[in-house]
This record gives sequence, C-alpha cells and structure tokens, in this order.
Amino acid sequence: MLLLLLGIIVLHVTVLVLLFVSTIVSQWLVNGGQTADLWQNCSSGAIFQCLTSSTNEWLQSVQAMMILSIIFSVLSLFLFFCQLFTLTKGGRFYITGIFQILAGLCVMSGAAIFTVRHTDWHQASENTSYGFAYILAWLAFPLALASGIVYVILRKRE
Repeated sequence: MLLLLLGIIVLHVTVLVLLFVSTIVSQWLVNGGQTADLWQNCSSGAIFQCLTSSTNEWLQSVQAMMILSIIFSVLSLFLFFCQLFTLTKGGRFYITGIFQILAGLCVMSGAAIFTVRHTDWHQASENTSYGFAYILAWLAFPLALASGIVYVILRKRE
C-alpha cells in the first residue's frame, strides 16, 4: 500500500511540474529566433527582446484554463493529504479525483483552444512549429486524467 501511495504522489507531482512548466515557459510556438507563449513574445537576434502577448479573448481563455488546471491540481493534492488522514477505512477519494479530472479537462481545453486559434495570433509559416511547453501541456492532460481516475478507484486501507 505504501508503494501505491508513493506512486500516486509521484504521478501527481509529475503532473504538477508539467503544468507549471508548460504554463510558465516561453516555448508554445517557435519560429527561428522567435518564441511565443501565453504571456509574452520573445525574439532573439542582436538584442533579446520580449513583448507582452496579445489581448485576444481566446488567448486569455487559454491562460485562464492553464491557471485553473494548476489550481485544481494543487487543490487535489492538498485534499488527498487531508483525506488520507481523515477518511474512514474503505472510503474512496472522490473529491480528490474529481478535482484532478477537472485539472486534466482544463489543460485539455486550453491546449485545444491554442491549437485551433494560434494562427489568428501568429501567421503560419513553414518555419513555425509547436514548442516543448505546448507538448508538455498535452502530455499533462492524459496523466492528470489517469491520476484522477486512480484517485476515484482508490480505497483507503489502514
């Protein structure tokens, strides 16, 4: 049981790290020396310069979804530790699982909106590609759903 709890905590912390990195790092779109993320556009040439991102409504919704996913995942981890000590024997971690599934759905929504609408913000060219932070956001989605499902299935033992 101890190894199972340790594995669940490691999975949850991995999801949190992926969510934090994908939200903070400026690598959602890469085009040569230019990078763009949810917060700023940076160009590296003779002078490294960063400008704030656009105020498009869709970009603000992506920002909100990514922040909500982090909040739900942190809340889920906190609730897991609280329920670990207060839940009766045989009880299930429903609340923890629901918040973690919500975190997964939020990151999926944010990444999907960005996938569909990023051409409104940056014109598509043959050099433009998705950066590693974008890929980490999509990687966090199935991991968050999986950990949420594990929380819902998990029963407390002694």
